[in-house]
Amino acid sequence: MGLSSFVKMRESLGLYRTRKQGHDIESIREAMVRLRLQYPKAGRKEISDLLFNEEGMSVSRNVITTYFAVYEPELVLQRRANRLKRKRFWAAGVNDMWCVDQHDKWKYKFGLALHVGLDPFAGRYLWMKVYWTNSNPRLILKYYLDVVEELGFMPLISQSDPGVENFGLANGHTLLRHMHDPSLVDTLQHRWMNEKKNVMPEIAWSQLRRRFTPGFEDILDIGVNKGWYHPNILLESLVFRFVFIPWLQAELDAYIQRLNNSQKRADRNKILPHGVPNDIFENAEEYGALDFKVRVHPHTIQQVRELYAPPSHPVFQLVPPDFNELAQQFYGQISDPPPQVTRTNVWDIYLAILGRFEHLDSLHQTVTELDDRWGYALTMARDDYHEELELMPNLQDLPEGTRNGGIYLGGVNNGLGLNVAQSNRLDDMMNRDLPLPHGSLDIVEVEAPFAVYSSDEEFDEEQVESLLTVGL
Repeated sequence: MGLSSFVKMRESLGLYRTRKQGHDIESIREAMVRLRLQYPKAGRKEISDLLFNEEGMSVSRNVITTYFAVYEPELVLQRRANRLKRKRFWAAGVNDMWCVDQHDKWKYKFGLALHVGLDPFAGRYLWMKVYWTNSNPRLILKYYLDVVEELGFMPLISQSDPGVENFGLANGHTLLRHMHDPSLVDTLQHRWMNEKKNVMPEIAWSQLRRRFTPGFEDILDIGVNKGWYHPNILLESLVFRFVFIPWLQAELDAYIQRLNNSQKRADRNKILPHGVPNDIFENAEEYGALDFKVRVHPHTIQQVRELYAPPSHPVFQLVPPDFNELAQQFYGQISDPPPQVTRTNVWDIYLAILGRFEHLDSLHQTVTELDDRWGYALTMARDDYHEELELMPNLQDLPEGTRNGGIYLGGVNNGLGLNVAQSNRLDDMMNRDLPLPHGSLDIVEVEAPFAVYSSDEEFDEEQVESLLTVGL
């Protein structure tokens, strides 16, 4: 099919691009008001993506910038007043390491715990989860194993802050690496990042706080402020988990899908590819980078899962099974078919299900009986609850590779960094005079092995600039 035929077909379906849609600041006004309720601090690029993905509107950069100047001048001033904090980070290529971290901002007020895993080199989110805990080592390992099983490969090393909640990940990843490479058997294939060196997840949380959190926090606050929800009351907590966690997870999935498929803003100081994270992650060599992924045999994933994260463990229950059965029944009684949970009706659905449980409670159960039956679900979410899982003993930490005064904390060659052959291969790729995807690469020649790159657009709380190397 020729280009002209393709354009005609697209237009026959009502799919017009920016110029033909012809939007101005007035035509996008209603959509912007709706989006600002949910994303009050989104910047220009984020708003452009949201208009396209949620409103079906392709709007030019100039129109959005003009809209900001006319209708949101105070937000423009806020973004320009951001303070800059710089941090440094190193990675040798795609799947050199996967970094994980937890986020507790919603834990004590709403009983919601967040967790993220990402590839720092490609900037690709591997998961972002919301649940009723993020401190159980078996749960964190499950997040990791689910992604490894889906992709069919793992990174060289995993990386996290110190803490018992990451013992499952450290053990599980190390065991998988040992199974596939016996020469590593004496080493822990996990890095503990002390003193806030786990930089890339910090960037992820900063983005989340600016782009995602404000609008959804406003929704969550409604029930708390009206006295509908108290995280420490058993029935309210379980109904909240049943209704809110699947809905919020779907919203987070859409959020990271948007980020993974959006090209970051160009930065002349960045030596890494300027491309879409998914494209870089899946086609590293097309972007002049190495890919260190390790293929994984499916049966080894199952072995590690049974050992450290057995599916029958109660931490994997969103709510207790018999509670879930009743909740599903009550949910189905609201309407036929049951309503889809949305931003506008989520508290209505919560109250409808809670009311039915409270009626059942008054007829058949005492508070003590309910605690005996379902109370463990709250106990496991407490900070003083600790899962009995020890770190694998008698393993050596990986060495820290160095070059030109820089410290390498990845997993290439068991922590020592690129060898001569790998460096030569990388040089060959960088020197090849081959066409690359249009607009995908914008490299500045530098003599030093490190180059500053900007993680994303401006942040409200902090902006993190990182140093990455492709030649350690």
